[in-house]
Amino acid sequence: MAVYAIGDLHLSLGADKPMDIFPGWEGYLPKLEANWRRLIAPEDTVILAGDTSWAMTLQGTGADFAFLQGLPGQKWLLKGNHDYWWTTARKMETYLAASGFDSLHILHNNACFVGDTAFCGTRGWPFDEVVQDAQAAKIMAREAGRLRMSLDAAGDAKEKIVFLHYPPVFPGSSAQPLIDVLKEYGVRRCYYGHLHGKSIHYAAQGVLDGIEYRLVSADGLGFCPLKLGF
Repeated sequence: MAVYAIGDLHLSLGADKPMDIFPGWEGYLPKLEANWRRLIAPEDTVILAGDTSWAMTLQGTGADFAFLQGLPGQKWLLKGNHDYWWTTARKMETYLAASGFDSLHILHNNACFVGDTAFCGTRGWPFDEVVQDAQAAKIMAREAGRLRMSLDAAGDAKEKIVFLHYPPVFPGSSAQPLIDVLKEYGVRRCYYGHLHGKSIHYAAQGVLDGIEYRLVSADGLGFCPLKLGF
């Protein structure tokens, strides 16, 4: 039983928002599906690090979620900045159950367990906005609180691995409220998405101050889910 990660699928099967118009995204969906089916077994788990669907409402996710439901593995969805369909956890879980999307789950103020390892996370927030905007600082503090709730839900798991949508670190700067929580809970691995195109080249990758960071945006991974060793 393995765990994989990928973010920023930007599915638009039920909306007129094709990603193929962007350089590097041409024909990405068949490539993603082929890689997914080649690597992932029904008993595996996949963490989706935000920006899963372009749908504007929860009901509008039907075609995108049906596509994911048809792929092997249990999928845990994190909130991204373009997941406009996102609502309360209760409403989302009710919708997934009623729609028969039983391989899709919401990662929000909770934790996903595979053996004695817990997978936790929250959306995060752009840290460059925090220094300029008091409202952004409040949102960042709220996200730090959500991350703490997720890590608390992990209990005494042997290892707690964190997923964020926004990058928590970037050359020369970081989302310090989130970094503080990672350190407080002894997190040693953190995966994130959001970055695309030229920004991928500037992504913080590797160990920084005792924490290993890795970008898992879909184009950053060549549309191939990343297998996590743990």
